[in-house]
Formats: sequence, C-alpha cells, structure tokens
Amino acid sequence: MISLSQVPDALARLDLVEPTLCAFHEVFRTPSLEVDPSLPFAGMPIAVKRGERRSHREALMAMGCVPIGLTTTPDGSTPWQTWGRNSRGLTRNPWNLDRTPGGSSAGSAVAVASGVVPLATGVDGAGSIRVPAAWCGVFGLKTTSSERAAVGVFARDPALLATYLGVTADSTPTAVWSTDLGFASVDDEQASIAWQAAAALRPRPVSLSLEDPADDWFAGRCGPNAELDSLFETADLLLTPVTPGPPHGHDGPGARINTALTWAFNLSGHPAISIPAGFDSCGLPVGLQAVARHGREADLVAAARLISSAVEVAPWPP
Repeated sequence: MISLSQVPDALARLDLVEPTLCAFHEVFRTPSLEVDPSLPFAGMPIAVKRGERRSHREALMAMGCVPIGLTTTPDGSTPWQTWGRNSRGLTRNPWNLDRTPGGSSAGSAVAVASGVVPLATGVDGAGSIRVPAAWCGVFGLKTTSSERAAVGVFARDPALLATYLGVTADSTPTAVWSTDLGFASVDDEQASIAWQAAAALRPRPVSLSLEDPADDWFAGRCGPNAELDSLFETADLLLTPVTPGPPHGHDGPGARINTALTWAFNLSGHPAISIPAGFDSCGLPVGLQAVARHGREADLVAAARLISSAVEVAPWPP
C-alpha cells in the first residue's frame, strides 16, 4: 500500500527541481487526498501530460492516483515536437541540462526521471512517449491503439506498469532483433548499447525490410501490418534501439528524424515500450524498444522486468 504522505513529498521534490528542469505547466497545490486505501495506487502522486484525454486521467484516479500537476509540452511553433521548448521556457534533460528530454511528453518524462513522481501519463503519436523515456532513462509504455496517438505512461519500476495494465509479467517472451527496421540510419553506439541490454532476452537477429513510414504517415495510410504480422507468428517481441541518436540540443534536431524507429508502430497500432538500456560515452541514457503483438502489453512488461534485473541503470540524480 502507498502512503498518502507521498503527495507532500512529491510537491517538495517538485519545488526543489522545477526551477532548473521546467517539467510542469501547472501545479495543483491542494490535491485531493480522499482516496480509498484499498485501491491499487492508493494515494500515489502522478503527473499528467497537458492536453491528454481526460478519460485516461480519470481511469488512473479511479485506481487511487492523485494528480499533482500538468506537465510541459512543446508549443505550436516547435516542428515535430521532439524537444522541450515551450511557453515556460526550456524543459531540460536531467542528465545534461544542455540537451532536450525529447517530446512531446517532455515534462512527464522529466517528472519521473527526476524523482518527483513514480508515474506520469503521456500520449504517443509518433514516439512521443518512447523517445523522451529513452532520453531520460525511464520506462515509457505506448498501449495498443487503432488510432495513431495512443495513451500510455512513464515509470521507473516495471511493477507499476503491470499494476497500471492489470497484468502479470512472469513469462519469458521470445524476441527478435533489428538494428534499423530495414531503412533507418542508426548510430553505432546507440545500436550497441541497446543490443547489449537486449541480450537478457537472447534475441535472434532478423533481416527486416520495412519501408520508411514517412510517406504513409503524411498520407494518413495504415502501417506495415503484413510483415509485422508474419514476424509475430514466430516471436513475441521485436527489439530495436528507440532512437537513431542521442538527445540533441535545445535548438532542435536539425534534419534528423528522431522518430525513425518508433512511428511505424503508431501506424500499425502495436504496443511498444522504451526500456532503459544504459548510458552512452557522454553519460546520456539510451533506450531499448520492445514491440509486441496487438493487446500483448504483458509481454512488454515481462521484457522490462527481465532487462531491468539484468542491466544496472542508476536513477537520476547520479
């Protein structure tokens, strides 16, 4: 059971880190503490992505969560929304203040990574949960969805993901590995670190030939379901790096598409997760992506549990 004292502790932690990190758009200073202690998340403070669907927040509150604020998102002038520039300034990566935390769920990732809350909500439209989760060193789950934008959460602990989903995660899923999905240009260091973390699942490398989803994305067409369906006939999970490169600076990504390895699964609707895989030579977090069959989020949580027990990733602050 979670103590209700965690809410004032979360607000105190927020006050300590917020002037530097700028993770919150609005803070609820007097959140309701009238929570049924028998609920699975009784009294647990959470952060909510600004603009997220109200139904998702209400579902978490029905599980006992206590929202303490709305997190920052990129403003409308930020193309691709893959970094943290917003109306309040710059949302900063806790591991390096000169780097972005990713987007668009920037503030939610930072709120979890910096220890303000154990769980935060997000919306993933092209990688908007998985990219900031990877770059902030936390778990970031995108659920199965028939729409391109899927709800999900950030967490430090896979057990919280299992409770959120209402699943058990005691299996050992089978996995295959692709560095680039057949089209992406991925930095060697990102691929190497993700591959080393993936070793806990003993994945079998496969040669995928997916097409770059950019044309389908802009045309509003569905994604590469046929080849993925064939792949999932022989494996539970597809593993890849989350991003092709490390977090960029606050001026934007330039010509690089940081969602190159994530947005195909928004088009196909498959659930996916970013799992902390370690750190690069600059001390920045790297994420391992796991993608599962439709409706098989339990396999993602099982993978997160197995990898987190095998890969030591120290939380922030270092």
